[in-house]
Amino acid sequence: MGTVSSDNTVTKTIWQYSLPLPDETMEFLRGIAADCCKVKNHVFGKYSGIKNLNNLTPVYNILNEMRHCGLREQLNLPVVYYELAIADAVTNIKCNWGTVKNKVGECITANENLSEGDKIYLRTVLKMNGVYAAILNHQEYEMPRNAAGLDIDVKRLNNLLCRLTRRYLIQPKTAGNDTFRVSPNGYSYKNGAIRIVCRIPRKRISIPLRDNRIFDRQIQIQIRQNDVALAVPVEARVKKHQDYANTIYIPIGNKDMFTLSNEHLYGASLEELTNPETERLSKKNRERRKMYTTYEQSAEDGNTKKAANIEVNNLGKLKYDRQKEREKVRTTTFINSEINRMIRNEKPFRIVIAKQVTKN
Repeated sequence: MGTVSSDNTVTKTIWQYSLPLPDETMEFLRGIAADCCKVKNHVFGKYSGIKNLNNLTPVYNILNEMRHCGLREQLNLPVVYYELAIADAVTNIKCNWGTVKNKVGECITANENLSEGDKIYLRTVLKMNGVYAAILNHQEYEMPRNAAGLDIDVKRLNNLLCRLTRRYLIQPKTAGNDTFRVSPNGYSYKNGAIRIVCRIPRKRISIPLRDNRIFDRQIQIQIRQNDVALAVPVEARVKKHQDYANTIYIPIGNKDMFTLSNEHLYGASLEELTNPETERLSKKNRERRKMYTTYEQSAEDGNTKKAANIEVNNLGKLKYDRQKEREKVRTTTFINSEINRMIRNEKPFRIVIAKQVTKN
């Protein structure tokens, strides 16, 4: 039997759904999501480069700058959406830098021309944002204590670090305009509906809900065809199973999901489930790109009748999204069921994801 420890909790997402909404409400929600997308892309363009690597923490510094840049007033976007969009963008930038550091670290490990002292210096720098940022911006910095006294060519290593960073650093960009977050002071509940802040001061938009649950935390609003889904993070207690004592090693594969060191197999023939859908989407997207090119060319040539016909009959996404979502649910269900079966059978206390080692 499993026991529950009250000391350990995990954050999980639960979903709440609205009733079908009128067109004007959906138009308002899509407008807020589009403006939040613009805010994120503005932050990406301004703060994702090497000059701001050391200015991402704390986020309040960027928030203060963005409060006075005039973008919020230009978009007429309420603060409860504006500041969370900024915070989300900064989080994405930090994650992007984390990815860059991981890739640079992998290159350092695989580089056989580097001595152990070289690798110690480079790995130390990657952990110290201030030093890393100074090197990328060709500024003076204090030698890290862990690297002091090493017999290394600092200039050569710094140039290597700059080259690897340039190779992997990209500016994030989002085109997703179907979601945004709202803070607790941006919504309230009344008569079975959540009422969120609108662009007019002291007025709110009512979104009727399918159940009467109420929350007091940040909520992500996911816009669908004619309603919305609310993603709510909640704290759940972690179940502790006294008989789960094994350590299992899991390499993740494309053909089969998991092949454990004890030769037990889970998620066999995953590729037979995913490959047909991948091929179908690739073919469909190629066809859609051709039709979109034809649509743009027809519009430029003044053939409005042909352009309108293509737009109506070939560029719609209702069927496309419905089929894609159905296959996604099918694949997700298969993967989750296999993970649950593995946990039941193997009774793991610790799960180690084995990563393939590659060079160059």
